[in-house]
Parts: sequence; structure tokens; C-alpha cells
Amino acid sequence: MSEGRMTETIAGLAPELAGAKKGMGSKPLASASERFTSYDVAAFEVPSGREENWRFTPKRRLRGLWETTEFSAAPEVVVSDGASVETVGRDDARIGEGGIPADRIAAAAWSGFDRATVVTLDGTPEPVTVTVTGPGEGVVAAGHVQIRTTPHTVATVVVVNRGSGTLADNLEVVVADGSTLHLVVTEEWADDAVHAGAHHFSVGRDATLRAVAVQLGGDLVRIVSTVNYRGPGGDAELLGLGYADAEQHLEQRLLVDHGVSHCRSNVLYKNALQGTGAHTVWIGDVLIRAAAESTETFEFNRNLVLTPGARADSVPNLEIETGEIVSAGHASATGRFDDEQLFYLQSRGIPEDAARRLVVRGFFGEILSKITLPDLRERLEALVEAELAVTGV
Repeated sequence: MSEGRMTETIAGLAPELAGAKKGMGSKPLASASERFTSYDVAAFEVPSGREENWRFTPKRRLRGLWETTEFSAAPEVVVSDGASVETVGRDDARIGEGGIPADRIAAAAWSGFDRATVVTLDGTPEPVTVTVTGPGEGVVAAGHVQIRTTPHTVATVVVVNRGSGTLADNLEVVVADGSTLHLVVTEEWADDAVHAGAHHFSVGRDATLRAVAVQLGGDLVRIVSTVNYRGPGGDAELLGLGYADAEQHLEQRLLVDHGVSHCRSNVLYKNALQGTGAHTVWIGDVLIRAAAESTETFEFNRNLVLTPGARADSVPNLEIETGEIVSAGHASATGRFDDEQLFYLQSRGIPEDAARRLVVRGFFGEILSKITLPDLRERLEALVEAELAVTGV
């Protein structure tokens, strides 16, 4: 990554405008197109927690990642057979092709990683698993993984995040022209873990991305995802599932940036919450720029509150700069158990506790059914079942 590329995103800004961009400000941006990005951590002010970009994130639970510019460790990254794996430095020309950090923690992780893992998929039919293991309790680490396809190939990748400790990282996903990538990213952290990650999705011409994000473990998990299109015909589907227990914070922030014509996106995230202090945050931004004619997009977030004392924040945003689109829409819904569904199941002789579990399984079924790997789908279903068993839902 060249020095010029590190600074190009802030060059040319007037001093007063640059200051506003750095801090993101307590006033929301007028447009998602104004979102500030930079590879340089020094370009971002230390947030106060009042900024729009941070107002839902509990600062005290981030263990100093707000201020951190140096990291003492790196996560362990293990890649299964079926792909070309390289360990490279930050000067590798491919690093940065996925996208640019949009907040201070992501920029700090970008500046703080020592070596990056680059996984190249050339069409091997077998799924590839990338396992990222945290640095251990009490240790703060920075990591960087890039997953990339070659043109006109089809590949499946599973990224498993697990272990203990505190991790700030960037995941780049570069989908080459004409290729298709099925991606599943799971957050299966130990109860003590804190993970602040940024996912950068770059979708090529006539390329297809099918991504599923699963958040189950950790004390605090905050993932910021950005989709950019490099050419017409790109198709991105982002699905998500989160299950927050008592005092657990799960946060999902997305920006789908339609900057070229004839592209499609579909976003569907579902969260279930139970226990006092359980908190989920979903911020979904879709930007259709003036050049993005013939865009087709929809985003939807649903939250199921299982017990009193849990809180779900959901903010869908849709910004359209051209009238020449196929379709665009967004929606959000938060509620408790459907009493009619419970009554129907109980009227057929199903006990209340079993009926409640069936409702939750059905709620998540739409997401889990999109996972094309039977073994993985069954394992995730078992993890959700374990959550239900622990909570007595």
C-alpha cells in the first residue's frame, strides 16, 4: 500500500471540512456518499461516543480500541486445503482492493497488522474454511485477511471467528469479474471476547456474492460491512442472523454503495434477543448514486424480543439519486412472540415451551436455509438450539 494511497482520501479537503469528516460528527451526514474513509488512523479523531457512527456502541466495553494505535499480537489464521494461501506485508499491491476503512478502529487495525493472509480461490469445488482464533484473554490483536476469486469461477468459503481476547480486524472480499462466491462468516467467540471488525466487499462486473453473517458468541461484536460494485451486472445478497443473550452486545452496520448501473442487492438480517441487557444494533444504508441506473435493491431487518429487558435498535436508510431504477425498498420490524402462532401450536397439543422454540426456529429458518453446506447448517442449527436450551425459551 503506497503512501499516496494512504493519504489520497483526505487530500484536498478544506481544513474545516476535513475536521468534520474526521470525527464524523454528532450530526448525521446529509448523504452516505459523504462518509469519510482513510487508511490512516491519524486521519480519524478519537470518537466521544456521541457521533452517529458510534452512538449505539458501548464505549466502555471496547477495551481501549478507540484509542489503540499499536497492537501486541495477531490472531491465528488457519486455512484448509483447496485454495492458494499467502502471507504478505502491507506493501503487497493487492491489499486495499476490497475497500477503505471508514472508522478509527478499522483504520487502526489496518495500520497495526504485521502480516496479512491472502486466500485466492481458483474454482476448487470443495469449500474452504478460514479459522481465525483470538489472541487469548487479556490480549489485544490486529488482523487482516483478504479472500479473492479468479475470474469466472465458483467458490465457497466459511470464515469461523472463535477464541478469547480482543480483536480489531479487516476482512477484504474481492469477487472477480464473472465469478460467484458463497461466503459464510460466523462469530463463535468465547464469552469474554470483543471483536470490532470491518468487512469490505468488492463485487466485479457480472459477479455474484452470497454472504451470510452469523453472530452468536462474544461479549461485544461490532461488524461494519461495505459493498462496492466495480462494474455493471454485480449481484450481492447479504443475510445475517444474531442471537443476543443477557448483557451481550451484537452490532451490524452495512452500507451497500450502488455506484454503477445494472446492479442488484438484497439484504435480510434477523436478530433474536433474550435476557436483561441483551442489545442488538442493525444499521442498514443503501446508496443509489446518480450513475447507478437500473438498480434493483431491497433491505429488511427483523428483530424478535424474547424476554423483557432486551433492546433492539434498527435503522434502515435508503438514499436514491436517480429515478431510473428498477425497484428499491426497505423495512424494519421489531416485536415479541406472535401469540397467534403460539395459540395455533398449543391448540394442536404442543406444550408452550416447545411451541416457543418452534417459533424461534422458524424465525431463523429463512436465513439458515440459505446456507448451502449441510454440515455447517446443521452445526449452526445445533448452536441456536443450545442457546434456546440455556435460556429456557
